[in-house]
Amino acid sequence: MYVLGISCYYHDASAALMKDGKIIAAAEEERFTRKKHDTSFPKNAIDFCLKSQGITIQDIDYIGFYEKPFLKFERILYQHLECFPKSYKTFLKSMPIWFSERLKVVKTMKKLGYKKDIFFIEHHLAHAASCFLVSPFKKSAILTIDGVGEWTTTSYGIGENNNINLMKEIKFPSSIGLLYSTITAYLGFSVNNSEYKVMGLSPYGNMDKNTNEYYKKLKQVIDIKEDGSYRLDMDYFVFHYKDRMPSKKLCKLLDGPIRKKESEVSQRHKDIAAALQLITEEAITKILNHLYEITKNKNLVIAGGVGLNSVYNGKILSRTPFKKIWIQPNSSDGGTSIGVAAYIYHTILDNKRKYSQKHAYLGPSYADKEIKNFLEENKIRYLGYKNAKEMIKNTAKLIFEDNVVGWFQGKMEWGPRALGARSILSNPCNPKMQDILNVKVKHREKFRPFAPVVCEDDALDYFECDKPIPFPTDFMLMVYPIKKKYHKLIPAVTHVDGSGRLQSIRKYQNPIYYELIKEFGKLSGIPILINTSFNIRGEPIVCSPYDAYKCMMGTGIDYLVIGKYLIKREDNPQDFWDSEKYASD
Repeated sequence: MYVLGISCYYHDASAALMKDGKIIAAAEEERFTRKKHDTSFPKNAIDFCLKSQGITIQDIDYIGFYEKPFLKFERILYQHLECFPKSYKTFLKSMPIWFSERLKVVKTMKKLGYKKDIFFIEHHLAHAASCFLVSPFKKSAILTIDGVGEWTTTSYGIGENNNINLMKEIKFPSSIGLLYSTITAYLGFSVNNSEYKVMGLSPYGNMDKNTNEYYKKLKQVIDIKEDGSYRLDMDYFVFHYKDRMPSKKLCKLLDGPIRKKESEVSQRHKDIAAALQLITEEAITKILNHLYEITKNKNLVIAGGVGLNSVYNGKILSRTPFKKIWIQPNSSDGGTSIGVAAYIYHTILDNKRKYSQKHAYLGPSYADKEIKNFLEENKIRYLGYKNAKEMIKNTAKLIFEDNVVGWFQGKMEWGPRALGARSILSNPCNPKMQDILNVKVKHREKFRPFAPVVCEDDALDYFECDKPIPFPTDFMLMVYPIKKKYHKLIPAVTHVDGSGRLQSIRKYQNPIYYELIKEFGKLSGIPILINTSFNIRGEPIVCSPYDAYKCMMGTGIDYLVIGKYLIKREDNPQDFWDSEKYASD
């Protein structure tokens, strides 16, 4: 039995395919269209899922959609009517897309040739299913927390076997996710894209609640109760009736206007980021402590965009009574396509759970023959390795010699993190490597850290992790302190507060990647690599050989290891750029 899940029309459109209860393919539309956070109907992602199994849309038994469009439309109408006439311009601007796309999901699917049942699952239920029904737990407490679904912004409850019971919810406009996005906008970063930048900026600010004046000021904006329920003071916001988020009152509270993009990030901005992180952590901790009290279950699963707050994720097990945790690797809206597929198969159809998601390698892959054909068609010079051992040994040496290496292997990752399939790898021991990466490749803000990757069996030697190491660490979803004695030995991945957003890798998940890290350790004495996403600022992670080569040649990446082939950067790749088939955008 095939079940297809779909998410689209807001951000991070995606598709996921389940076969007999197992997720076998999943990808976000942005990887194919090259439009970051693409919102459009995920036709390319659906095509990939179908082609991965050699089937057509007629072979799909059920399709699920990640929200109830008419319920969401009801909320949109309500908020505009409640705020009329202030909402008039935004109302007129937002309506056309609802009638042209968002209320016509069934019609769109019929155009693709699908004529069977389509299930519409409430947004936070899709989030809950995406983290519980594919988790390793038969019973678990559940937290979903994001900007907003139809009406819900936060929900929690318990899952057992095939069933999910969301016992409590907080509704729009009160939202931790929208609060975080509002301050993201205030700090001059893009909403639904750059919240992680604010998280990365926060350690540069004052993280002491008693002395950070902006913590005290932001506490006027949100009222948090002991059970974790909360309410926003909407006088400080305009997102419910305008296409921007901070109000003039919020700007006055925070002592200045919205920061202009690319302008200097001052200490005031850093302290505001720190205050926001502190309040977010305070609210979620209270929610989780209350959730444990009502469920008495030591397992916890999380989904929703706020579930990507890796700084807080690494503190959950030490700050709450929970003992085990699992977080959907694609915690944002993209991950809901897995959720709806799992909910249909297990809960609606009542099929027994036999599968748990142990890795995120669910996207397209390219055989060595396909890669070789691409290279030769475009007259790209390459070296072919005889075997994986030779490739691993040589790549480790290149990284040890401070080269920046593009690493393109196997199936593409699912979710926002590069996990060793579409990664840029470099030497964490070089104190200049962070600047080298920013100058050569990423062109991003200097305050943003680069992530370390370590084999799971070595992680406890270098990081102060929870024991046993939680699975979300495999998905780069948890920040932990780096042991002090290694701060100077791996400076390129040690953040200003001595932490690292590590990825742990288990050998069965990605044997080649695992062995590469071990081989680098033999040369350097430190079995850790810098792992950053294979893309440049403002673009999605690469998907195809074309994307990878284009990214390499548009940056300062020194070498590309793609399949079993090695490519050295050339200065004038005219054969590639002049090709009609692969013309540059």
